[in-house]
Amino acid sequence: MAKNKDLLAVGHTALDYIIKVEDFPKANFSAPITDMKTFNGGAAANVAIIGATLGLNTALVSAVGGDFKDSSYYKKMKNLNIDTDSLIIIPGEATPTAFVMTNDNDDQISYFYWGAAKEFAKSKVPKKAIGSVEAVHLATGDPDFNWKCSKQAKDEDLLISFDPGQDLGMYSNEKLKDVLENTTILFGNHYEIERICDNLEVDIQGLREIGPDIVVKTCGANGSEIYSNDDKIAIDAIKTTAIDPTGAGDSFRAGFLTRFINGESILESAKFASTVSSFIVEEQGCQTKAPSFDEAYERMTEFYKN
Repeated sequence: MAKNKDLLAVGHTALDYIIKVEDFPKANFSAPITDMKTFNGGAAANVAIIGATLGLNTALVSAVGGDFKDSSYYKKMKNLNIDTDSLIIIPGEATPTAFVMTNDNDDQISYFYWGAAKEFAKSKVPKKAIGSVEAVHLATGDPDFNWKCSKQAKDEDLLISFDPGQDLGMYSNEKLKDVLENTTILFGNHYEIERICDNLEVDIQGLREIGPDIVVKTCGANGSEIYSNDDKIAIDAIKTTAIDPTGAGDSFRAGFLTRFINGESILESAKFASTVSSFIVEEQGCQTKAPSFDEAYERMTEFYKN
């Protein structure tokens, strides 16, 4: 089958409600909301949209509500020429929704409504979508569906990246190993990578022996570490005015894959990834300040010139 797309992102498309309160209420009490904004989100959609903004030809497999195609979010995807033909549309159900509440102490409480995404468990592998791309990125979503997609992608000899993110706790050790065995690149923050190693009782090298050729560990303001071929590459984070870290990880993955799929080295891909995420944290929302390729490349060149 002809490969007419670069990257397929599999997992959640969601709406993010970012809510600020002075204090969290006790049970059976209420508290006033001081600020509330709604943003486009969902880890798979973030990767598809940031990737498209950077110039990749992307496709998306998500389970969304019956009215999603009437939304401005869907129109944004179509304006970016993202292939949405394999969206799983569930009439009568809502698109997944995240509610993130932050108090004056910067403590957070989050709730996530799966809604239409519960349908992943019953859905067939999107063979046509997988067969039309060079690489597949597995984001937050149903573990069994992600495993099935990873198996299909491996059968077609594709590059497979995997980021279980906050859904890591949904994976049994057996299912986690099943997906990792099919994975080319594992992405995670420092907490997630350490938790995976602890759960599977391995170190980074042992983790790579299970499957991933490359393990990418992001460390927030401390940059990132990439492990491959017994080497460790450390990348400094770009110092910027951080307003909201939400979406920084997804944009890092999109930036890394944008360069790596197109033949760049791990080092150059990681520098570009770090640069892309530096834009995202400068405004609220996972996609609000998505840079163009030229904007990201210019900042990267300036920061990493030495």
